[in-house]
Amino acid sequence: MLTNYSDVPQNLIRAIVESNVTRKDYIAEDVLSKGPRTVGTYKLTMKHASDNFRASAVQGVMKRIKAKGVGVIVYEPTLNSSEFFRSEVVPDLSLFKEHSDVILCNRVSNDLADVMHKVYTRDLFGTD
Repeated sequence: MLTNYSDVPQNLIRAIVESNVTRKDYIAEDVLSKGPRTVGTYKLTMKHASDNFRASAVQGVMKRIKAKGVGVIVYEPTLNSSEFFRSEVVPDLSLFKEHSDVILCNRVSNDLADVMHKVYTRDLFGTD
């Protein structure tokens, strides 16, 4: 006898979505607890060498930070625009680092070695 699996309750997708919301809330609050005036977002991509940032989780974190009145700037070398979701894009890495009180990044990079005291990341191993 075949079972119709569409009749089985499914909570997995809802649980994943709720988990992602909780994670973004936590990260935004943790960054804000450091008292920054400006948070820099170092690259919008989720994975190293990717150019796909259309649905990256960092966008949700950025929105939460901005909603609390804290400025957000972006360093994204693959973006040819002066603004991303109403945040200034700073194409010069040195200026980006200088103007960021906290730098939010998905993946740690050697580009940030001189400002690691400003870096906020959940990257435990430095890899994808």
